[in-house]
This record gives sequence, structure tokens and C-alpha cells, in this order.
Amino acid sequence: MAKRVQDLKPARKADAQAWFKENVAEQKKRYAAIVKEMDELENDREKWYAEFLRIVSTRGWNVNGDQRVVVPASKLPKKPKGRSKVVF
Repeated sequence: MAKRVQDLKPARKADAQAWFKENVAEQKKRYAAIVKEMDELENDREKWYAEFLRIVSTRGWNVNGDQRVVVPASKLPKKPKGRSKVVF
């Protein structure tokens, strides 16, 4: 197998490695705060989903200008098992 440039990984300097670890720790901290906030919104999110599905199955969905299409109940998505997962 041929040796490729992208396979070569130079060693990081100590100060660069320290900076890298510090930034990773900060990102993990921010991510944990975002996940906590999104988990607290779980009950509200369920209400928002239900309200949206009610609206598109009664009033319809705007497809072009003032033209609306009502989504039949058989075509509405089913709720997946488990909790909602918000991806950032």
C-alpha cells in the first residue's frame, strides 16, 4: 500500500497540545449546558410537535403562495420511540 501525505501526522508541540486540551474541555462544558437546556424543553417540544401536526392536518401546509394542502392523518409521521435527540 502506498504511503500518503494525509497518513503522516506530525507530533504536536507541548503548548499546542495544552491549548487543544483546554479548548476541548471548554467545548464539552458548553455542549453539556446546551444538552441540559434542550432536555428541560422536552415537555414544551412535545406540545410544539402536537400543535404543528394538528395545524397541518386541519388547516394545511402552505405549498405555493396562498395555496395550501391538508396532510391526511395517515401521512402524518409517527412519533419515534424514546426521547427526542437534538443534534447540534
